[in-house]
Amino acid sequence: MAQGRRREYELLEMIRAGQPLSFGQRLELIVRLSIPSMLAQLSVIAMLYIDASMVGSLGANASAAIGLVSTTTWLFGGLCSAAALGFSVQAAHRIGANDMAGARSVLRQSLVAAPAFGVLMAAAGCAVSGQLPIWLGGGEAISSDAARYFRIFALSLPFVQLNYLSGGMLRSSGNMRIPSMLSVAMCILDVALNSLLIFPTREISLGAAVVTIPGADMDVAGASLGTAAAEAATAAAMTWYLWRRSPELSIRRERGRFRPTRRCMKEAVRIGLPIGCEHGVMCSAQILTTVIVAPLGAAAIAANAFAITAESLCYMPGYGIADAATTLVGQSKGAGSRTLMRSFGRMTVASGMLVMAVMGCIMYLGAPVMMGIMTPDAEIRSLGVMALRIEAFAEPMFAASIVAYGVFVGAGDTLAPCAMNLGSIWAVRLTLAALLAPTMGLRGVWIAMCIELCFRGAIFLVRLCRERWMHTDTPTT
Repeated sequence: MAQGRRREYELLEMIRAGQPLSFGQRLELIVRLSIPSMLAQLSVIAMLYIDASMVGSLGANASAAIGLVSTTTWLFGGLCSAAALGFSVQAAHRIGANDMAGARSVLRQSLVAAPAFGVLMAAAGCAVSGQLPIWLGGGEAISSDAARYFRIFALSLPFVQLNYLSGGMLRSSGNMRIPSMLSVAMCILDVALNSLLIFPTREISLGAAVVTIPGADMDVAGASLGTAAAEAATAAAMTWYLWRRSPELSIRRERGRFRPTRRCMKEAVRIGLPIGCEHGVMCSAQILTTVIVAPLGAAAIAANAFAITAESLCYMPGYGIADAATTLVGQSKGAGSRTLMRSFGRMTVASGMLVMAVMGCIMYLGAPVMMGIMTPDAEIRSLGVMALRIEAFAEPMFAASIVAYGVFVGAGDTLAPCAMNLGSIWAVRLTLAALLAPTMGLRGVWIAMCIELCFRGAIFLVRLCRERWMHTDTPTT
């Protein structure tokens, strides 16, 4: 591992020094940075699969309770991610310019501003948690559990924010391994805690021996509490490593100002605000999709949520490659190399489309197994398999939008891509879903999603090829 890290450092140093990289070196760097991030993303999906199967064993109502508020949890999590990106992209630009002192200055300011934002998000989440399931159209059978689940999630948002910030800062320096390893550890811890918190004390047979496993019997609330505890532990470990061990960003022995400056905050807002608005509006659109699905019944709500979780097995590798794209394009921009920006942009997008095309084929063939893992309910499984097989056809173009977005973020170009995302999901997906759902049910909702993702990928490819994203100005420290 140490040797691999040294090789990545050598290649990144070539970018910072303005040295040319061969095609093979660029491809090697993309692969080296993408694989740890992809593995981390896949471990998160494995955690979601196991969590879903645990909750699914409690019945359709428990699954529907979590599914009802899942899009709102993505909204709050996405806003925290946007706040972190506003600072980590600045750090990547400064690291690319070999301005390590400037990158650490951004880090110190972010450690004050970002957690404060997480506290605000937690307060807002707790304030709406009681009425949220009712606003989303949930019935009496699931609203109480849904409110309790979301309230616990909201209380964990300061830790979620710190996790996003520390992981993003480490990735901005090119260190994908530590965030990935800690993400895997978080998933293992989450599964262990959920197994203790969701179920009652029980006995299992291991051959001739009978083992008693303790349990808190908290049902749906246990799933949220286990995840929150795992998130808090990971945030602590990630921040400790960033503070004390990161070669580029450690501030353990360096004195400096933590008070956010106007320049840093202005740039954080310029980068993060469009992303935050996009997350807000897009997740609002996904919430509206949940409202469209809700009248179709508990089985449709649960199948929709499970299918989204199952699909993430395909698109999370794309997000892993997008993380690498953001780092590589960001550092290339800081180094002033438009040639590398262009090359890394195109190579990462092509890689993402290839990987997700393969994953789409796997999803189409393996849909029955994927849904069978998460729920024993035959009706939910049938609906979920149908949804996954429709969505499989959209995966390559979905990859184009995911990775190209990471490219644009690395360049500091966030406003136009966010507007493209918003226009696509509101004008295409929601319009088609509202038209098709009354007659085609859940099938119509997923057909609308498939069409919209293909359209979104096409417009992102057009913007990538036109290269306007390469001309965004980067302020000096």
